[in-house]
Amino acid sequence: MPSGSPRLDWWERRTDWPLAAVAIMFLVAYAVDVLAQPSGAADRAVDLVTWGSWAVFAIDYLIRLGLATDRWRWFYRHLFDLAIVLLPLLRPLRLVRLVILITALHRAVGNAIRGRVVVYTVAAAVLLVFVASLAVLDSERHVPDAHITDFGEALWWSVTTITTVGYGDLTPITTEGRVIAALLMIGGISLVGSITATLASWIVQRVADEQAAEEAVTTAHINRLVSEIGELRSEVRRLGGETDPDRPDG
Repeated sequence: MPSGSPRLDWWERRTDWPLAAVAIMFLVAYAVDVLAQPSGAADRAVDLVTWGSWAVFAIDYLIRLGLATDRWRWFYRHLFDLAIVLLPLLRPLRLVRLVILITALHRAVGNAIRGRVVVYTVAAAVLLVFVASLAVLDSERHVPDAHITDFGEALWWSVTTITTVGYGDLTPITTEGRVIAALLMIGGISLVGSITATLASWIVQRVADEQAAEEAVTTAHINRLVSEIGELRSEVRRLGGETDPDRPDG
């Protein structure tokens, strides 16, 4: 959506893909942290990438706020972005990483491939399932009596949750895990709604294009028929003039 500020629009166009690259680095660091559980220098490197990525998003937020023409209106419309920037300072929630990643990639990649319904759907679903699996595993595996203790179980849980099937064989027992489950279910419903709306829009557009094409063809036929009728009338008048009995001969 246009912001009304040419400088802000220019900044967002120029930073979409760089922010997507930072988000991918963020995802890699998050996956390594959850799956490999590094220690020592590796753990410090992961933390450096994680907090460095957060710093990039925080700087981007401040720059966009500064470039906005109506800062209060922009601030009000981007409270979610503000929450992403502030929450890690209040408490290093693992859940915030999921939100940061999906928001950044959606902002950069979504506008580029939204018209390709299949690509967008598959990419969004895979990303959501993968990141939710990491987040719920990170929240659950060290809790006594937890049901989700490895990545395979987390992946299965994410698939059944995003599709709203919910077999109930694996359930999160922590508050953070349940929040992730709620967000994943909402994300799954929203994804299905977006797909349905996009497909409906595509079908309506195709029907409108076909109707426009048919109307254009019909109009062309009518114009051609009118032209031919005019030519026939001219020919009839010409022939009628040649056979007029009252016309004197040579």
